[in-house]
Amino acid sequence: KTYLTGVADEVVADLLQAARSAEETGIPASNIILDPGIGFGKTPEQSIDMQRDLSLLVEQGYPVLIGTSRKSSIGQVLGGLPPDQRVEGTAATVALAIERGADIVRVHDVKEMVRVSRMSDAIVRGWSPGD
Repeated sequence: KTYLTGVADEVVADLLQAARSAEETGIPASNIILDPGIGFGKTPEQSIDMQRDLSLLVEQGYPVLIGTSRKSSIGQVLGGLPPDQRVEGTAATVALAIERGADIVRVHDVKEMVRVSRMSDAIVRGWSPGD
């Protein structure tokens, strides 16, 4: 897809329109989660741009889910690695998504990404012993 005004701007506008339509049909805003669709209808470059500008989506006030796990853009950036060797790349995208305000991450390597998420949350959102 060609994004005339930039991938993030158009994805945010499209998702906001969908969220508002959902609310108009009676779906409570608290039941709406926005997913920018990393890797779906986007080139690897556009997927990376969307991840970089994720805070634009987060600023809209809905919870944001991001699914970057093992995506082809990670493989391309890391020199053509196959999906099962993209754990470190996925970890980077998960940590940065959390830093940019993502609330939910969809991953394949659950044990590793839970650890990445806990550490990222501690840094970004705060931590105290017992958390």
